[in-house]
Amino acid sequence: MEDGEVALPEALPDWDYQLDLHLRRRVQVDIDRTRRQCDLPAEAALSISAVWTSTGSNLSGPAQQIRLAESGMPTVELDFQLRGSDLGGLLLLNTALVLAERRGDARPASPRRAGSILWSDRATLRLQGDAPQFPMAVIDFARTSFPDDAAWHLQISGGLEHATMGALLLLINERNSVTATAFQNAGKPRPVDRIVLSAVYADAARIMMEHALAHDEFTEDADFPDGSLGATLLSLCDRLFPGQSITDIRLRQRQSPALFASDLQAAVKIFEVS
Repeated sequence: MEDGEVALPEALPDWDYQLDLHLRRRVQVDIDRTRRQCDLPAEAALSISAVWTSTGSNLSGPAQQIRLAESGMPTVELDFQLRGSDLGGLLLLNTALVLAERRGDARPASPRRAGSILWSDRATLRLQGDAPQFPMAVIDFARTSFPDDAAWHLQISGGLEHATMGALLLLINERNSVTATAFQNAGKPRPVDRIVLSAVYADAARIMMEHALAHDEFTEDADFPDGSLGATLLSLCDRLFPGQSITDIRLRQRQSPALFASDLQAAVKIFEVS
């Protein structure tokens, strides 16, 4: 991160999709002891491997793999960067000690396939804070069907069972320099940027809640898959209207849309910038 190296926290509430993550981890491996305990010969090749998975984007991939020395107790430093546009929700970071090569002469009880896991550890990092997080793109609205002078547009597609990262897309009009600059500065926003981001958040929350309430299957008892649009909307509803039933919220939204819009402004604490 730009502000320097910090220990891995439980969450990054101010993270956004334009912020890449630079991660480091040191692992010390007793190679000779590992081979003895796994009943491997002295020449068996070992590697340390790091793999990441993002629940918000439903993406995963290898982060880094380092082949270990032939013997001793080396300290290995994993050092890699993940693109913010690939992330979201809960980031799972798996580190594993693996057999680097297939062994045709392995004993019956010892690992033989390349990639066999000899040891593993998992760390988690929650990237979504109080604000809804979704992919975004900066485009020229003049080349779209959107009004040329609109500042942003939240696009929602697919059903509530679809993955959030594939269902939501926030489009920013590059012609609106105030809004485009605010998102460019989202990692370190100025006071004016915070006001713009607050307005976008409030509008996005309203659109998302109206979209959710338009579906009769959107209820407290609904069992949407983790990482789905429905699960994201349920979580948003719980944060904005704690202790209130979805039936009551839906009734208020349909009977008095203007009052519901004011309720949302209060719930998101619009323009309350620090």
